[in-house]
Amino acid sequence: MLKRDIWYNLINWKENPHHPLVIKGLRQIGKTYIVKQFGKEFYESCVYIDLRADKNVHSAFDGNFDVDKMVMSISAAITSAKFIPKKTLIILDEIQDCPNARSSLKYWDIDGRYDVIATGSFLGVKGFREPYVRGIPVGYEEQITMYPLSFREFLTNTGINPDIITYIEKALETHETIEKTIHESIRSLYLQYLIVGGMPEAVNTFFYTHDLNAVRKIQQRIISSIKDDFGRYKDNEGNDLVNEVLKLRAEACLNSMPAQLSKEYKKFQYSLVNVKGHSPEKADGLQYLVDVGLAVLSYNTLEISFPLEGVKKANEFKAFFIDTGLLVSQLGDEVPMQILEGNLSSYKGAIAENMIASAFTVNNISLYYFHAPSGSPELDFLFENNGETTIVECKSSNTRSTSMKFVLANPKRFGKHPAIKFADTNVGEGDGFYTYPLYAVGFIKRNTDSQIVTPVDVENLTVPVITE
Repeated sequence: MLKRDIWYNLINWKENPHHPLVIKGLRQIGKTYIVKQFGKEFYESCVYIDLRADKNVHSAFDGNFDVDKMVMSISAAITSAKFIPKKTLIILDEIQDCPNARSSLKYWDIDGRYDVIATGSFLGVKGFREPYVRGIPVGYEEQITMYPLSFREFLTNTGINPDIITYIEKALETHETIEKTIHESIRSLYLQYLIVGGMPEAVNTFFYTHDLNAVRKIQQRIISSIKDDFGRYKDNEGNDLVNEVLKLRAEACLNSMPAQLSKEYKKFQYSLVNVKGHSPEKADGLQYLVDVGLAVLSYNTLEISFPLEGVKKANEFKAFFIDTGLLVSQLGDEVPMQILEGNLSSYKGAIAENMIASAFTVNNISLYYFHAPSGSPELDFLFENNGETTIVECKSSNTRSTSMKFVLANPKRFGKHPAIKFADTNVGEGDGFYTYPLYAVGFIKRNTDSQIVTPVDVENLTVPVITE
């Protein structure tokens, strides 16, 4: 079994007071597998219900949400199911296919005898089905998004000595040069990861065979499989239907993304999307890719300031793949070999830039960049940390960071900001910025310092006596 960071999230969830857990994410990233393994290891009984494949179980969630009634109905449909209070995990897989099951989470939570984990690949898709007639249990469920394997997870599964990872983390934190042999080894693994990506089946195949052709076939099959589900939705009776227009728009947007990212300025242009319709109509297709978890958007900003959400340009953005391996699988057959040779400059540095976008997203860092109306300066990424905006430049080789240096040299015009450069080099330092190897983005950690504030003592507050 691949070691996944979400495993520790699941343990933490179980060991603390909790509500039913809903795990969202792209298809085929391992949601079902990890949850079933978790159930086997930590529960005496694990009741698995595939709500997409087994529609007979849907009736268990009709009528009132009496837990004993639901248990009896599920037991009748799944004769192997065993419900042991305080020792059972119920897995509701593809819960978006049965809205009443989603609504029932509130009542499983109130009852408290059984733990429940639900998974869904279309939970974020607008228009997947009619609105939940019986409501979504706000306040009675917890949510977490699962992503493809990060580079750090990829490293962990190579069997690398954990002390090496600790050493790299410390070197990055203290801005010290990483020992040459370690640096070159991690760099090689990073180049492999750019090709393989983090889809579990692709990763497992790579570790077992190291055959990049086999990996590429799996990635292309995954893309085809995801496309097959484009536009799928449920009617009021729960029947599977397909919005063919939305499907075509989503496919066209996806097919255009490699070309969009190969431009000098990678702004997404609807004019390059080969499908009928005006920009607002094509936008539905792109939003669909975002909703299913396949694409992430990075927004241009009016200026470099804090907070970035307040200065973003909602209609000017770049679109990246959530998994860089899936992007590479859509490029030319010669690209993997170029990457292994260290040539990341093809496609205008899009591969390295996509990697940063993916790593930021996995760490819940919103994506922004700055592209001046004149075209210069252009900063690849901006992110917020400790109440200020940090500038990020991404160089597929180790060329000069002209735009970043220009911004740093003009604080009156752009403000004063910390700056980071990711490049194909070791740890270093420039004039006003730090340089990190490209693979360092896999070790990034968002600042999660506590924001607990000191409580105000109100017990002794009294209304003053007003004297005339």
